[in-house]
Amino acid sequence: MEREPFVIESTELGTIAVSLEAITQIVGQAAAESYGVVALTGRGRLSRRIPWGIRKGVDVEQRADGLAIELRIVVEHGVRLAEVATTVRSRVLYELERMVDEVARQ
Repeated sequence: MEREPFVIESTELGTIAVSLEAITQIVGQAAAESYGVVALTGRGRLSRRIPWGIRKGVDVEQRADGLAIELRIVVEHGVRLAEVATTVRSRVLYELERMVDEVARQ
């Protein structure tokens, strides 16, 4: 079952939309490259046996007021969790805005 794309802008000339799979990729890559993040992880014990991947640990849900993004990350030992959380949130938001802005300009 394919999910509906996330509509960025809609005018009389047409609609600009991004697939939720593309958004998942952008979010996963940004989170994985953030300070203090060792890996993204899935849910439960079975996820430990499945090879690591960017989509693992990222859930994107489209809601009436925008997107809801859930990340499950493994944090490096000894770093401050609040600092990592703030960094990941900022980086993901920045990358989403940057990538979506590039799509809207084309």
